[in-house]
Amino acid sequence: MEKQTFTSLDDFYTFYLSEHADVTNRRLHFLGTSCALILLCCFLLTLQWQYIATAFICAYGFAWLGHFIFEKNKPATFQHPLRSFACDWIMYKDIWIGRISLKE
Repeated sequence: MEKQTFTSLDDFYTFYLSEHADVTNRRLHFLGTSCALILLCCFLLTLQWQYIATAFICAYGFAWLGHFIFEKNKPATFQHPLRSFACDWIMYKDIWIGRISLKE
């Protein structure tokens, strides 16, 4: 499969959202990102490095489960890791402000 090119983060975000059409996948992303934030806070409070590793495992574990099981596609992070990372945070914000729904 050929790697797609994008001219801006906005272009990529449109593609990114198309790869997250399934509500369960979005819920799992939201859960994983929320857990990762909590774990990063735990790291900042304790300076115990295992929280950092656990945050990554949590965030990517939930997200990849959502892609492979529910969305039935390959995570965009495999081809576009930095843009996907940025867009995950944008989607997380958009869910919090109500721009993206977690309802069926």
